[in-house]
Amino acid sequence: MTATSALRIVVGAAAMFGLAVGIARAQSGDYPVRPIKMVVGFGAGGGTDIVARIVAQGMAASLGQSVVVDNRTGASGMIAAEDVAKSPADGYTLMMGSQTVFAVAPRLYRKVTLDPSRDFSGVALTGASPLVLVVNPSFSAHSVADVIALAKTNPGKINFGTGGTGTTPHMTAELFQHVAGIKMVHVAYRGEAPAINDLIAGQIPLMFANLSAVMGHIKGGTLRPLAVTSAERAPSAPEIPTVAETLPGFAAETWFGIVAPTETPGDIIAKLNGAARHALALDDTKKRFADLGMTTGTSSPEEFDAYIQSESVKWAKVIQDANIQPMD
Repeated sequence: MTATSALRIVVGAAAMFGLAVGIARAQSGDYPVRPIKMVVGFGAGGGTDIVARIVAQGMAASLGQSVVVDNRTGASGMIAAEDVAKSPADGYTLMMGSQTVFAVAPRLYRKVTLDPSRDFSGVALTGASPLVLVVNPSFSAHSVADVIALAKTNPGKINFGTGGTGTTPHMTAELFQHVAGIKMVHVAYRGEAPAINDLIAGQIPLMFANLSAVMGHIKGGTLRPLAVTSAERAPSAPEIPTVAETLPGFAAETWFGIVAPTETPGDIIAKLNGAARHALALDDTKKRFADLGMTTGTSSPEEFDAYIQSESVKWAKVIQDANIQPMD
């Protein structure tokens, strides 16, 4: 090969590379040009799903493209999270998750290789929901103190349901047992909604649930609330006491946020963050969140990344203190 031929190849390759970069930039600048998928790692009707559908609607109006919620259940959201992490980093596959997915479950499954800090880019924190200890109306406990007394009288005989091992309701229940000095039996479901359905049907007596997922059942009388897990009473349900009124210092909430695969272009992340902020600022969103006992929350992508890291440290300590063993 002559030097001239080699030079032509190099120049041609450089031109092709420049063209590819130019196309990518143009595509990024035109984003979005097709519908966006927002993956939820739990079934329809649970807290994460409810938040995703409310926020997706507001984001779609801002972006000019539909944002479609895609439910993929299994392994406390880890199956969905690993799929999203492997998706193209082009802004068309997002995930709405909670600390269950981003801070807890990755530490509880031995076979999970996901590292949220490495594999995701934060888009925006969207809000938080206190949990609420709810019971079937036929259950004899009418207070947190009653539950503790019954559990101490019947160690290992009271079942509690959750939407899956490693979910925030599960971790909250484990923390509750640790602090209260009691032992109950965990019954894990494939999502929060099936657990709530069995609670209403009397198949299980109690559970910690996202307030946003059971507010309608509380108002309708099909579930009886005993206490919320936030440090202070929920503004939307001030009549419900806090767990901390019986166990001082007890506090736990479920937070929700949007992430994209790592290496998603910064301008796309910024555009998605702006769309999320727009959705959360809508009066309709604020009202729907408030009706569900939730608070809206906004952040920059960088702030959300830092928050995920801090929450990972916090919940790692809970796992250690409660002696929760990793699973396959």
